[in-house]
Amino acid sequence: MSNNRPIVLSIAGFDPSGGAGVLTDVKTFEQHQVYGLAIITGNTIQTENEFIKMEWITIDFVLESMTILFNKYEIKAVKIGIVPTLEYLEQIVFQIKKLSQKAKIIWDTVLRSSTDFNFMDIENQIKLISILNQMDLITPNYKEILQLSTKGINAETIAKNISQHCAILLKGGHNSEALGTDFLFLKDEIFTLLPETKNIFSKHGSGCALSSAITANLALGFDIKSSCKKAKMYIEKFLHSNNTLLGYHHD
Repeated sequence: MSNNRPIVLSIAGFDPSGGAGVLTDVKTFEQHQVYGLAIITGNTIQTENEFIKMEWITIDFVLESMTILFNKYEIKAVKIGIVPTLEYLEQIVFQIKKLSQKAKIIWDTVLRSSTDFNFMDIENQIKLISILNQMDLITPNYKEILQLSTKGINAETIAKNISQHCAILLKGGHNSEALGTDFLFLKDEIFTLLPETKNIFSKHGSGCALSSAITANLALGFDIKSSCKKAKMYIEKFLHSNNTLLGYHHD
């Protein structure tokens, strides 16, 4: 393994189409010249436009794999993708903290697939807040963020509340009022990240690629704001790469 590249870890699902999950995460890591490790939380049967079946990996298997990797490598940042329950997520996050106090934690809040398969319901708000307090950044879109609160308030208010616990990048792909405009909520600041163009092709797994690009940039030493800006530039190239649902990764 190269001594020159920071090491990052994806803990996410396996998508055999290569468009989402750990496969697209590792593709993204490689383009950013960080070394990507991966642990699978679940196996799927799917293509880029059809979701058939999901089989979850036991949490004990995931935790054991994490222990082996963290004991072997200095992992700079961890991207977490699909998980089945809040309790499963909690054990992953607290295991990271047990194994490394320095590793950055980014959660791509994949709660429902683009084909409407539901991965996780969030009901315990106290547990959710305790988990968010251990994270550095979460990356929900306008649909997902509404699932992170039971209060029935709007997306921006939820984001402001969450930002008191960890940074949040509210992705604009599903924002009908400002399509493609992302908002980065830090504890005391809000930054607007505008798209270079709105004429893009939809891509399966674009959220995975964005969150893993942010993870890579954080591992390279950039702060959260710079990492999100650089990742947005990367994802726009990804969205423009072709006119199919499976994008090409570019440096």
